Amino acid sequence: MKHSICITALAALFFSCGSNTQQQNLSTLTSGQVTISVDESFEPIINQEIAVFENRYIEAEISAIYTPEVEAIDLLLKDSVQLAIATRKLTEAEKKKLLDEKKLVVREVKIATDGIAIITNLKNSDTIISVPQLQQIMTGEVTKWSEVYPQSKLGNIVLVFDNQHSSSVRFAVDSICREKPLSKKLYAQKTNEEVIEYVAKTPNAIGVIGVSWLGNKSDSTRLSFINNVKLMSVSRNSSNAYNTYQPFQAYLALKQYPLTRDIYAILTEPRNGLASGFLSFISHNDGQLVILKAGIVPALANVNVRSVNIKDGY
Repeated sequence: MKHSICITALAALFFSCGSNTQQQNLSTLTSGQVTISVDESFEPIINQEIAVFENRYIEAEISAIYTPEVEAIDLLLKDSVQLAIATRKLTEAEKKKLLDEKKLVVREVKIATDGIAIITNLKNSDTIISVPQLQQIMTGEVTKWSEVYPQSKLGNIVLVFDNQHSSSVRFAVDSICREKPLSKKLYAQKTNEEVIEYVAKTPNAIGVIGVSWLGNKSDSTRLSFINNVKLMSVSRNSSNAYNTYQPFQAYLALKQYPLTRDIYAILTEPRNGLASGFLSFISHNDGQLVILKAGIVPALANVNVRSVNIKDGY
Protein backbone atom coordinates (compact mmCIF):
# COMPACT_ATOMS: atom_id res chain seq x y z
CA MET A 1 0.00 0.00 0.00
CA LYS A 2 1.29 3.43 -0.91
CA HIS A 3 1.54 6.14 1.70
CA SER A 4 0.61 9.79 1.31
CA ILE A 5 3.40 12.29 1.74
CA CYS A 6 3.15 14.81 4.54
CA ILE A 7 4.85 18.00 3.38
CA THR A 8 5.35 21.11 5.48
CA ALA A 9 3.88 24.42 4.43
CA LEU A 10 7.30 25.64 3.33
CA ALA A 11 7.42 22.93 0.70
CA ALA A 12 4.55 24.68 -1.05
CA LEU A 13 7.04 27.23 -2.32
CA PHE A 14 8.35 24.62 -4.72
CA PHE A 15 5.02 24.16 -6.46
CA SER A 16 4.26 26.46 -9.36
CA CYS A 17 1.31 26.90 -11.66
CA GLY A 18 3.33 25.31 -14.45
CA SER A 19 3.97 22.08 -12.57
CA ASN A 20 0.37 22.06 -11.41
CA THR A 21 -0.87 22.32 -14.99
CA GLN A 22 1.48 19.53 -16.05
CA GLN A 23 0.06 17.29 -13.30
CA GLN A 24 -3.46 18.03 -14.57
CA ASN A 25 -2.63 17.15 -18.16
CA LEU A 26 -1.10 13.81 -17.18
CA SER A 27 -3.81 12.73 -14.75
CA THR A 28 -7.21 11.09 -15.08
CA LEU A 29 -9.88 10.49 -12.47
CA THR A 30 -7.99 7.44 -11.21
CA SER A 31 -4.37 7.83 -12.35
CA GLY A 32 -1.48 10.27 -12.35
CA GLN A 33 -0.12 12.53 -9.64
CA VAL A 34 -1.71 15.39 -7.76
CA THR A 35 -0.92 17.54 -4.73
CA ILE A 36 -3.68 18.72 -2.40
CA SER A 37 -3.69 21.00 0.65
CA VAL A 38 -5.35 19.92 3.89
CA ASP A 39 -6.11 21.61 7.18
CA GLU A 40 -3.81 19.63 9.48
CA SER A 41 -6.72 19.01 11.87
CA PHE A 42 -7.82 16.34 9.40
CA GLU A 43 -4.48 14.65 8.74
CA PRO A 44 -5.54 11.31 10.32
CA ILE A 45 -8.70 11.15 8.20
CA ILE A 46 -7.20 12.25 4.89
CA ASN A 47 -4.23 9.91 5.35
CA GLN A 48 -6.72 7.04 5.56
CA GLU A 49 -8.68 8.31 2.55
CA ILE A 50 -5.51 8.52 0.46
CA ALA A 51 -4.33 5.07 1.54
CA VAL A 52 -7.64 3.43 0.55
CA PHE A 53 -7.84 5.37 -2.73
CA GLU A 54 -4.27 4.56 -3.77
CA ASN A 55 -4.70 0.91 -2.83
CA ARG A 56 -7.69 0.71 -5.15
CA TYR A 57 -6.20 2.77 -7.98
CA ILE A 58 -2.55 1.72 -8.12
CA GLU A 59 -1.66 4.26 -10.82
CA ALA A 60 -2.74 7.17 -8.61
CA GLU A 61 -0.38 9.11 -6.35
CA ILE A 62 -1.76 11.81 -4.06
CA SER A 63 0.57 14.03 -2.04
CA ALA A 64 -0.97 16.03 0.80
CA ILE A 65 0.37 19.27 2.26
CA TYR A 66 -0.85 19.29 5.87
CA THR A 67 -0.80 22.85 7.07
CA PRO A 68 -2.87 25.41 9.03
CA GLU A 69 -6.17 26.22 7.36
CA VAL A 70 -5.16 29.75 6.37
CA GLU A 71 -2.21 28.40 4.40
CA ALA A 72 -4.19 25.49 2.94
CA ILE A 73 -6.69 27.90 1.41
CA ASP A 74 -3.94 30.31 0.38
CA LEU A 75 -2.33 27.53 -1.67
CA LEU A 76 -5.66 27.02 -3.43
CA LEU A 77 -6.05 30.74 -4.15
CA LYS A 78 -2.53 30.83 -5.62
CA ASP A 79 -3.42 27.84 -7.85
CA SER A 80 -0.55 25.84 -6.32
CA VAL A 81 -3.15 23.14 -5.59
CA GLN A 82 -6.64 22.61 -6.96
CA LEU A 83 -8.17 20.71 -4.09
CA ALA A 84 -8.21 21.90 -0.47
CA ILE A 85 -9.82 20.40 2.65
CA ALA A 86 -10.93 23.05 5.15
CA THR A 87 -13.66 24.03 7.62
CA ARG A 88 -14.98 26.96 5.64
CA LYS A 89 -16.16 27.78 2.16
CA LEU A 90 -14.46 30.44 0.09
CA THR A 91 -15.83 33.96 0.32
CA GLU A 92 -17.53 35.51 -2.69
CA ALA A 93 -14.51 37.79 -3.10
CA GLU A 94 -12.15 34.79 -3.16
CA LYS A 95 -14.31 33.01 -5.74
CA LYS A 96 -14.45 36.12 -7.90
CA LYS A 97 -10.69 36.54 -7.74
CA LEU A 98 -10.13 32.96 -8.88
CA LEU A 99 -12.59 33.42 -11.75
CA ASP A 100 -11.28 36.83 -12.84
CA GLU A 101 -7.55 36.16 -12.53
CA LYS A 102 -7.24 32.44 -13.20
CA LYS A 103 -10.53 31.57 -14.95
CA LEU A 104 -11.21 28.90 -12.32
CA VAL A 105 -14.70 27.96 -11.15
CA VAL A 106 -15.04 26.79 -7.55
CA ARG A 107 -16.90 23.66 -6.51
CA GLU A 108 -17.50 23.16 -2.76
CA VAL A 109 -18.72 19.91 -1.22
CA LYS A 110 -19.51 19.34 2.45
CA ILE A 111 -17.94 15.98 3.26
CA ALA A 112 -18.27 15.65 7.05
CA THR A 113 -19.09 17.19 10.42
CA ASP A 114 -16.55 17.03 13.23
CA GLY A 115 -16.03 18.76 16.54
CA ILE A 116 -13.58 20.86 18.50
CA ALA A 117 -12.52 18.93 21.60
CA ILE A 118 -11.50 20.53 24.90
CA ILE A 119 -8.78 18.48 26.58
CA THR A 120 -7.17 18.68 30.01
CA ASN A 121 -4.51 16.86 31.96
CA LEU A 122 -5.40 13.60 33.69
CA LYS A 123 -4.69 15.24 37.06
CA ASN A 124 -7.47 17.74 36.50
CA SER A 125 -10.47 16.37 38.40
CA ASP A 126 -12.95 18.80 36.81
CA THR A 127 -14.63 17.25 33.79
CA ILE A 128 -17.48 19.56 32.70
CA ILE A 129 -17.49 23.09 31.31
CA SER A 130 -19.93 25.43 29.55
CA VAL A 131 -19.43 27.51 26.41
CA PRO A 132 -19.73 30.78 28.42
CA GLN A 133 -16.98 29.53 30.74
CA LEU A 134 -14.83 28.65 27.73
CA GLN A 135 -15.40 32.15 26.40
CA GLN A 136 -14.20 33.66 29.67
CA ILE A 137 -11.06 31.51 29.58
CA MET A 138 -10.32 32.21 25.92
CA THR A 139 -10.79 35.96 26.23
CA GLY A 140 -8.68 36.17 29.38
CA GLU A 141 -11.54 37.24 31.65
CA VAL A 142 -10.81 34.14 33.74
CA THR A 143 -7.18 33.19 34.31
CA LYS A 144 -7.25 30.78 37.27
CA TRP A 145 -8.83 27.36 37.57
CA SER A 146 -10.29 28.32 40.94
CA GLU A 147 -12.38 31.01 39.22
CA VAL A 148 -14.17 28.23 37.30
CA TYR A 149 -13.98 25.50 39.93
CA PRO A 150 -13.56 26.98 43.45
CA GLN A 151 -12.10 23.74 44.81
CA SER A 152 -9.34 23.54 42.18
CA LYS A 153 -5.69 23.78 43.28
CA LEU A 154 -4.20 23.87 39.78
CA GLY A 155 -3.40 27.62 39.76
CA ASN A 156 -3.19 29.59 36.52
CA ILE A 157 -4.93 28.29 33.40
CA VAL A 158 -2.61 27.60 30.45
CA LEU A 159 -4.64 27.78 27.22
CA VAL A 160 -3.11 25.88 24.30
CA PHE A 161 -3.98 25.88 20.58
CA ASP A 162 -2.30 24.09 17.71
CA ASN A 163 -1.38 27.09 15.53
CA GLN A 164 -2.36 30.75 15.37
CA HIS A 165 -3.54 30.26 11.76
CA SER A 166 -5.47 27.06 12.41
CA SER A 167 -9.16 26.33 11.95
CA SER A 168 -9.40 25.70 15.70
CA VAL A 169 -8.36 29.29 16.42
CA ARG A 170 -10.82 30.61 13.83
CA PHE A 171 -13.59 28.50 15.39
CA ALA A 172 -12.75 29.87 18.84
CA VAL A 173 -12.87 33.45 17.56
CA ASP A 174 -16.05 33.05 15.49
CA SER A 175 -18.10 30.58 17.52
CA ILE A 176 -16.93 30.86 21.13
CA CYS A 177 -15.49 34.34 21.71
CA ARG A 178 -17.76 35.90 19.09
CA GLU A 179 -17.20 39.68 19.27
CA LYS A 180 -14.54 39.47 21.98
CA PRO A 181 -10.81 39.14 21.12
CA LEU A 182 -8.78 36.11 22.11
CA SER A 183 -6.51 36.43 25.13
CA LYS A 184 -2.95 37.43 24.32
CA LYS A 185 -1.70 34.92 26.89
CA LEU A 186 -2.64 31.79 24.98
CA TYR A 187 0.04 29.31 23.87
CA ALA A 188 0.33 28.17 20.26
CA GLN A 189 2.06 24.90 19.45
CA LYS A 190 2.80 23.87 15.87
CA THR A 191 0.58 20.80 15.45
CA ASN A 192 -2.33 18.96 17.03
CA GLU A 193 0.04 16.24 18.21
CA GLU A 194 2.09 18.83 20.10
CA VAL A 195 -1.05 20.13 21.81
CA ILE A 196 -1.83 16.62 23.06
CA GLU A 197 1.74 16.12 24.27
CA TYR A 198 1.81 19.49 26.04
CA VAL A 199 -1.52 18.97 27.82
CA ALA A 200 -0.54 15.41 28.80
CA LYS A 201 2.47 16.70 30.73
CA THR A 202 1.06 20.02 32.03
CA PRO A 203 -1.48 19.66 34.89
CA ASN A 204 -2.92 23.18 34.58
CA ALA A 205 -3.26 23.20 30.76
CA ILE A 206 -6.43 23.20 28.68
CA GLY A 207 -6.12 22.38 24.99
CA VAL A 208 -8.28 23.06 21.93
CA ILE A 209 -7.98 20.41 19.21
CA GLY A 210 -9.81 18.66 16.37
CA VAL A 211 -11.61 15.58 17.68
CA SER A 212 -10.33 13.29 14.92
CA TRP A 213 -6.90 13.31 16.62
CA LEU A 214 -8.33 11.78 19.78
CA GLY A 215 -9.99 8.57 18.67
CA ASN A 216 -8.97 5.27 20.25
CA LYS A 217 -7.74 3.29 17.24
CA SER A 218 -8.16 -0.03 19.05
CA ASP A 219 -11.87 0.60 19.68
CA SER A 220 -13.97 -0.33 16.64
CA THR A 221 -17.12 0.98 18.34
CA ARG A 222 -15.71 4.55 18.36
CA LEU A 223 -17.00 4.97 21.92
CA SER A 224 -13.70 5.81 23.58
CA PHE A 225 -10.81 8.22 23.18
CA ILE A 226 -7.06 8.17 23.77
CA ASN A 227 -6.15 7.75 27.42
CA ASN A 228 -3.25 10.15 27.98
CA VAL A 229 -5.48 13.24 28.21
CA LYS A 230 -9.01 13.89 29.49
CA LEU A 231 -11.84 15.14 27.24
CA MET A 232 -14.16 17.61 28.92
CA SER A 233 -17.93 17.42 28.60
CA VAL A 234 -19.36 20.68 27.23
CA SER A 235 -22.75 22.37 27.60
CA ARG A 236 -24.22 25.32 25.72
CA ASN A 237 -25.07 27.30 28.85
CA SER A 238 -24.78 26.42 32.54
CA SER A 239 -23.23 22.99 32.94
CA ASN A 240 -24.24 20.01 35.02
CA ALA A 241 -23.96 16.26 34.63
CA TYR A 242 -27.21 16.07 32.63
CA ASN A 243 -26.76 18.67 29.92
CA THR A 244 -23.10 18.27 28.94
CA TYR A 245 -21.77 16.17 26.09
CA GLN A 246 -18.48 14.78 24.85
CA PRO A 247 -17.73 14.74 21.09
CA PHE A 248 -19.00 11.22 20.38
CA GLN A 249 -20.28 10.63 16.85
CA ALA A 250 -23.94 10.55 17.87
CA TYR A 251 -23.69 13.85 19.73
CA LEU A 252 -21.93 15.42 16.74
CA ALA A 253 -24.61 14.11 14.37
CA LEU A 254 -27.47 15.33 16.58
CA LYS A 255 -25.69 18.66 17.20
CA GLN A 256 -26.03 18.08 20.95
CA TYR A 257 -22.31 18.64 21.38
CA PRO A 258 -22.09 22.43 21.05
CA LEU A 259 -18.66 22.70 19.40
CA THR A 260 -19.36 21.17 15.98
CA ARG A 261 -18.14 22.37 12.59
CA ASP A 262 -18.44 21.26 8.98
CA ILE A 263 -15.62 20.05 6.74
CA TYR A 264 -15.53 21.06 3.06
CA ALA A 265 -13.64 19.89 0.01
CA ILE A 266 -12.95 22.87 -2.27
CA LEU A 267 -12.15 22.03 -5.90
CA THR A 268 -10.92 24.36 -8.64
CA GLU A 269 -9.66 21.77 -11.14
CA PRO A 270 -10.87 22.83 -14.61
CA ARG A 271 -11.00 19.29 -16.00
CA ASN A 272 -11.72 15.81 -14.69
CA GLY A 273 -8.29 14.94 -13.37
CA LEU A 274 -7.09 13.11 -10.27
CA ALA A 275 -8.19 15.87 -7.87
CA SER A 276 -11.76 15.50 -9.16
CA GLY A 277 -11.50 11.71 -8.89
CA PHE A 278 -10.32 11.89 -5.29
CA LEU A 279 -13.14 14.29 -4.36
CA SER A 280 -15.65 11.93 -5.98
CA PHE A 281 -14.22 9.07 -3.90
CA ILE A 282 -14.37 11.01 -0.62
CA SER A 283 -17.95 12.10 -1.22
CA HIS A 284 -19.32 8.66 -2.11
CA ASN A 285 -19.86 5.40 -0.25
CA ASP A 286 -16.34 4.10 0.42
CA GLY A 287 -14.86 7.51 1.20
CA GLN A 288 -17.75 8.32 3.50
CA LEU A 289 -17.23 4.99 5.25
CA VAL A 290 -13.64 6.01 6.00
CA ILE A 291 -15.00 9.18 7.64
CA LEU A 292 -17.51 7.14 9.65
CA LYS A 293 -14.77 4.82 10.93
CA ALA A 294 -12.64 7.83 11.87
CA GLY A 295 -15.19 8.78 14.52
CA ILE A 296 -16.80 11.83 12.93
CA VAL A 297 -20.00 12.23 10.91
CA PRO A 298 -20.11 11.68 7.13
CA ALA A 299 -22.15 14.33 5.34
CA LEU A 300 -23.28 12.36 2.31
CA ALA A 301 -24.21 8.98 3.76
CA ASN A 302 -27.12 7.70 5.81
CA VAL A 303 -26.24 7.61 9.53
CA ASN A 304 -28.19 5.63 12.10
CA VAL A 305 -28.03 6.68 15.77
CA ARG A 306 -28.60 3.91 18.31
CA SER A 307 -28.69 3.90 22.11
CA VAL A 308 -26.03 1.75 23.80
CA ASN A 309 -24.70 1.26 27.30
CA ILE A 310 -21.06 2.24 27.87
CA LYS A 311 -18.75 1.86 30.82
CA ASP A 312 -18.19 4.66 33.32
CA GLY A 313 -15.23 6.84 32.40
CA TYR A 314 -15.83 6.83 28.65
